[in-house]
Amino acid sequence: MIIIGSIRRAGIQKKYFLADTDPAIICKPGSPSVQVLSDNSNQLFGRQRQRTTALFPVTSEAIDAAIFSKLEEARNSIKEPTYDEFVHDITSALQGSHASSDRISRIVESLRKIVVEQAGFGLTAQIKYAYYDLLAARSATKSTLQDQAKFTDLRYPTEWYPGARQIQRTIHLHVGPTNSGKTYHALKRLEQAGSGVYAGPLRLLAHEVYTRLNARGRACHLITGDDRRMAEDENAKMMSCTVEMVPVNMTCDVAVIDEIQMLGNEERGWAWTQAFLGLQAKELHVCGEERTVPLVRELAAAMGDNIQVHHYRRLSPLKTMSTSLMGDWGRLRKGDCVVAFSKMEIHRLKWVIEHKTQKKVAIVYGSLPPEIRAQQAALFNDTNNEYDFLVASDAIGMGLNLSIKRIVFRSTSKSNGHTRFSVEDSQIKQIAGRAGRYRTAAQATQKESPVDRPGNPENQESAVTAEVSPAKNLGLVTTLFPNDLTMVQTAMRSQADPIMTAGIFPPKDVIVRFSAYFPPSTPLSYILLRLHKISLMHPRFHLCILRDHLPIADTIEPVKNLTIADRLLFCAAPAGMKEEAMGPVVRSFAECVGNGAAGGILDIPVLNLSLLDKEVPRGHNLGYLGKLEFLHKAIVLYLWLSYHFAGVFNTQAMAFYLKKIVEERIQHVLTQVTGSEGREKITVSRGMKLRKPDAGFDLAQNLDHEDADNEGSPESSHAIATTFHPSDGGKQQICGATVKNGTLSQPKDGIDPSVIVGSPQQEPLRNEVTA
Repeated sequence: MIIIGSIRRAGIQKKYFLADTDPAIICKPGSPSVQVLSDNSNQLFGRQRQRTTALFPVTSEAIDAAIFSKLEEARNSIKEPTYDEFVHDITSALQGSHASSDRISRIVESLRKIVVEQAGFGLTAQIKYAYYDLLAARSATKSTLQDQAKFTDLRYPTEWYPGARQIQRTIHLHVGPTNSGKTYHALKRLEQAGSGVYAGPLRLLAHEVYTRLNARGRACHLITGDDRRMAEDENAKMMSCTVEMVPVNMTCDVAVIDEIQMLGNEERGWAWTQAFLGLQAKELHVCGEERTVPLVRELAAAMGDNIQVHHYRRLSPLKTMSTSLMGDWGRLRKGDCVVAFSKMEIHRLKWVIEHKTQKKVAIVYGSLPPEIRAQQAALFNDTNNEYDFLVASDAIGMGLNLSIKRIVFRSTSKSNGHTRFSVEDSQIKQIAGRAGRYRTAAQATQKESPVDRPGNPENQESAVTAEVSPAKNLGLVTTLFPNDLTMVQTAMRSQADPIMTAGIFPPKDVIVRFSAYFPPSTPLSYILLRLHKISLMHPRFHLCILRDHLPIADTIEPVKNLTIADRLLFCAAPAGMKEEAMGPVVRSFAECVGNGAAGGILDIPVLNLSLLDKEVPRGHNLGYLGKLEFLHKAIVLYLWLSYHFAGVFNTQAMAFYLKKIVEERIQHVLTQVTGSEGREKITVSRGMKLRKPDAGFDLAQNLDHEDADNEGSPESSHAIATTFHPSDGGKQQICGATVKNGTLSQPKDGIDPSVIVGSPQQEPLRNEVTA
């Protein structure tokens, strides 16, 4: 095995390769050994290696040897008879043959570039795509290319929604900083409307609005990727959705789109653009940052819609402190939130703070289920308990209403496993803005008094000020250590660049028709890449990236009997392919669809439901917590698929029940995590390089996906165990509920696992973040 990589030593960036074989095979004679890495080699590659591995300088022979080994590896997934000819052509070019065509030479250079610049990651996939690209080029005729060009002309996405174009819409753009009341005013108008839709970036926000509207007597449905709750009133005309699930084919009086700046996101922006262009609402209220104004104005003009812009000021003052905490945990105050950027560090800080202050700490990070994050937030917001502090990741920047008095940054840099980079200014500002919250979600459901009501905009270019006592709601921002404070102060003074383009994604029918121009054996991942490569785009739009689409498409490629539409649905699922263990789960689910077999959640071996059979380990249980979090994601994926393949994934009620039990177990584990696994001081490896993040870095896309207090007991953990009784007619006991022949009975604690569900309004083509 050969892995190419780079590492910074003594301020100099150098290229190396890692080899488990004799270095003489792939190194020039006499190449000096630079260093020997053992278990610490994961500092370079973000993975654990169990044996000593030598690190050597990269040579051209090593680069070409890496390409050749991957050519053979790609043979396992490419069954085309002409692949041998392709391998021969590439090998000849690697050996310096002058007979190689220009196209082959360009392919070789691109592969060498991947080896050197990307440490060889993605090399096998690029070889596969290069091969199919060559096949397509050789078989394409002039008329075929002309036909493909018609399908890939994506310059005018406003024309994809003729229903919305037939309505004279009035767009109200509410812009201002965090905690300025912009969403409040939009939601007040939604409450007054005869019919309406709310579209939010996260499931937590959709559920929050759903709860708020129902609490105020407006019957409302909830539609998210993995949950559908129909209002008891059959005539309900309100709907709260995650933005990916917005029903653009439904007419309504008022629609609200939250966090409109997300339309510039390189991955999820398509959903905001689709909602903004396609919602058939007489009044469309969009809320977000000031930097969206030029682009939204331009899009409104292109659609012929009227637009009014409402500017808001922050409702409570926000101040950056002149001093840090100087590393002293004794300076923490009740209501402080310490922000860290890794799961391990968050648990370590929880342990440190609890032992230093003798107060309890709530925690929030991205891989926790949304329900658990909400529970932890409620513990922190409750002033009548011992939870004085919150330790959280950047996941608090969106989707949670928290009564934070002061934000304390543990550091201003984060790591992706092999590179450490500075946190973007806009991300620091959005997290810092959570301090000094004007009012929480719980308060929003209560009847308002005049002092609780934010000011109203006076005109279309109005500025809203706060009717609030600064002393009571002053938000503070600082850092744990002095060396990070200057960066936070600079970030808080900075102005974000305007958003220049809106994200789009090709409609499903375009992809299906485009795929018809390729042989049936062509991988969907290549078709998607090809479509992205040749699409024509208007300067005000960009094509969203295929971060999870490609690995999902490749994972399910060997599965038989799946249509292109089936594969596209799987690509849109919230699978989170960043975790390697998710691959077998996705493939197992796809095989259920391909085989047309019933996919009962208890009958899918890849789901590790036996975790619920075990008592909660005491002490070092972060590993167990991680397994529970992964199981929760797998169940959420099952629920998402159950709305699209209802005949296959037909045990939805059981899935909801198991999801609830996993959430209870996670909440129980969080009360027992000691943080002892992360006590050692976490330092920046000398092998990591510090850099600024790439342009377009976005909070919601880069949420930390790392990886009442219940004092549990062995007896309580037995209460949520799973046992199987083979001599009792195949009866299964799960968490107090009885399952026999696939039917779930009422559980012993009286909780009804069934839910009211409705038919999906549409089938999104892109991944929904169900957090």
